[in-house]
Amino acid sequence: MRLSGKLLVIMLGSLLIGAGTNFFLVPYKILDGGIIGIALILNYMTGAKIGQAVILCSLPIFALAWYKAREVFYSSVLGLIVSSFCIEALGPLQYYFLYYIELGSISSAIIGGFLMGSGLGIMLRFKASTGGTDLLARLIRRYVPVNMGLIIFATDAVIIGAGGVLISKETFFHSILTIAAGGVATGLCTLES
Repeated sequence: MRLSGKLLVIMLGSLLIGAGTNFFLVPYKILDGGIIGIALILNYMTGAKIGQAVILCSLPIFALAWYKAREVFYSSVLGLIVSSFCIEALGPLQYYFLYYIELGSISSAIIGGFLMGSGLGIMLRFKASTGGTDLLARLIRRYVPVNMGLIIFATDAVIIGAGGVLISKETFFHSILTIAAGGVATGLCTLES
């Protein structure tokens, strides 16, 4: 794939991730799994900027990729930077989105998860990544023949479970819906034909 095509895929995927995060999850304090889920926990607890927290939390995974799969490392750096930028850039638009579109927390959890999973799946389909647990899933996939959507779903469940002690039962339930919708969307986008 040409570099311009890969950039387009990364932009589209990053916009979907940024929209899912800011317009559907953050208003209801819903968690996602993976590195974004960790960044959301930090945001809800301390007010940390989500995009910056994603970059900082991704550093250990990038260090592993540097030593184990340098080509994957290089294809993920741009996805990490662009997706973190989109999350930050779309944050101020949250007010306008919520002013015109009013959804409940369950609908937001499902739609937000599906958007984020689709963004991630599109990038994975074209050998790009955001550098979070999707990068970790790509590394695991080299050794275990399992669909990346399932690997990501499992890691997301662990992070949501850990975050469950910090959030209410209602938010925990909504977060489970988010990672389920995201896992389905990622799995559909990465199916081998």
